[in-house]
Amino acid sequence: MHWKSKWRTKDQVHRLYFTLAIMTRKGVAAVWLIFLSLSLGLSVSDISFAAAAAKPNLVLITLDSVRVDRMGFLGAKGALTPNLDRLAGDSIVFEHAYAQAPGSVVSHATILSGAYPQSTGMSEIGGTLPASIPYLPELLKAQGYRTAAFVSSIELDPRNGLAQGFDRGFETYDAGFSPVIPGAARPPIAERGADQTGARAAAWLDHNKQGQRPFFLWVHISDVRASGASYNSSITADDAAVGKLISALQQRNSNANTAVIVAAADGESLGAHGEDLHGVFLYDETIHVPLLIRLPQNQPSSKPVAVRVSAKARLVDIAPSVLEIAAIPVPSQMPGQSLLRIAKSGGDQPVYSRSDLPQRGFGWSLLESWRAGKYLYIRAPKPELYDITADPGAAHNLAQSSKATLDTMAAQLESFDRRFSGEAVKTSAELSSSEMQKLASLGYVGLQKSSGSSAAVTGTDPKDKIAIANKVLAAASARDQSKPDRAIAALEPIVSADPNLYLAQHMLGVALARKAQNAEAAKHLHKAIELQPDSAWAHYEMGACLIKTGDFKTAIVHLEIATGRLPGFAPAHLSLAEAYEHAGRTEDAKKERSKAQ
Repeated sequence: MHWKSKWRTKDQVHRLYFTLAIMTRKGVAAVWLIFLSLSLGLSVSDISFAAAAAKPNLVLITLDSVRVDRMGFLGAKGALTPNLDRLAGDSIVFEHAYAQAPGSVVSHATILSGAYPQSTGMSEIGGTLPASIPYLPELLKAQGYRTAAFVSSIELDPRNGLAQGFDRGFETYDAGFSPVIPGAARPPIAERGADQTGARAAAWLDHNKQGQRPFFLWVHISDVRASGASYNSSITADDAAVGKLISALQQRNSNANTAVIVAAADGESLGAHGEDLHGVFLYDETIHVPLLIRLPQNQPSSKPVAVRVSAKARLVDIAPSVLEIAAIPVPSQMPGQSLLRIAKSGGDQPVYSRSDLPQRGFGWSLLESWRAGKYLYIRAPKPELYDITADPGAAHNLAQSSKATLDTMAAQLESFDRRFSGEAVKTSAELSSSEMQKLASLGYVGLQKSSGSSAAVTGTDPKDKIAIANKVLAAASARDQSKPDRAIAALEPIVSADPNLYLAQHMLGVALARKAQNAEAAKHLHKAIELQPDSAWAHYEMGACLIKTGDFKTAIVHLEIATGRLPGFAPAHLSLAEAYEHAGRTEDAKKERSKAQ
């Protein structure tokens, strides 16, 4: 029979299975695969081989701080992204894709979990990804995938950064960064160049050739960011790293059976609306992001897919899309839609985004946005409404002149928010009542548990304070570059004018500690903890300072809180062990040192 001669080899059966899985469902594909294999006289082991090998490899490449107006495949001039442009020529390109948050940590939590920020509970000042929400690498690992992650920034280091719990389900999580720790023998490492991260991922591919297990590889690329020509150079470096990674797949004969998803976690303001960097505002400069999917090319129709999708897409849609490509059932808890189905139907959908850094970092109002049709609505103490089609730069606020449209958009956003009203939104592992009492006994006053409300838009509008945010975030960069003098000079007048800025107090305390001004540092860290009592990093820094001042009893309280929320952070365990030793708790000290291994 003709159909028998057409599907005679294992590789051809493999291709048929993948096609059936995409076109129908995994279970249906398996039934057809068994029928076809037995008809061809293949053994049970051949059937098992075909089912396992038919799963495509999955490569997720995420970029930080990348604007759509620098992407050639999205209309940019200047040839900054030749490799991404080439990849886009074989891909489904989503021209209007949007992040659910303007910061790396929160946005990556959404990408990897398929959950909104309200559910992940992550924050740009730290947090722990809840074990209760489905997580893409864990789901793939359970289906036989090898899983590996390679990240370029300490922010996404589950042990030494802000992304606690991100390593769940990953067999390999390559981070290994180290923060600035006074007196430490190991020099601080906060970032890794795009080329280095790509090279480490390629080396993993070389060492994982054995067997027939498919792989899921997440590569996070984040080159050093700056403005102007330096920013463009960073984009070019990111693009080169993507090109080398695709070449690595080709050289290792993994390209044809590999789906590649490329997305930016956020954009960059570069001064738009007064914001120097990103993390505060929800305008298109930071929320509109590049997104493309190149499907595996070993399907019976070997012609590459080249599709442009104008319908709105969301980063929350990535996880369910990856699962669909792998023919794995999507958990009902994932609210996103398959991007493949969006590409097929072309149906538009509203987009929600949220920024909690103004609230968590500065005590101002949080921001929420709703994109529907041609409008962008930003929920803030001073509401904003823009016709993005006529006003893509969001320069003309229509909130006063288009009240009916404003009310409609606001009602839609309010209805969306109500979906999360039953969830206890936690930006970190909240302190227990006993921990709160211990802190109160140490002189902390007015302590409150982190707000669980999903949409408290009250107080100071971040638009009125963006200049302060710019200065604080710039000082954070100086601190990360081991330049505490610059950070201290910038932050002291800010906290003098307004002592209720958590991020400024925290960073000033850290910078003073770097200069061994521990007593003064402790004052600012004390205030930071009053403002955000569940900040694990503030508790660690406070405990480390108090050890140097000889207040071991108080240091123990802070370090016990820190180690409970930063279980993989070895310096916290070592500091607590030191405090225990001074307090005569030798056995406890021994246990803590063992945890630092």
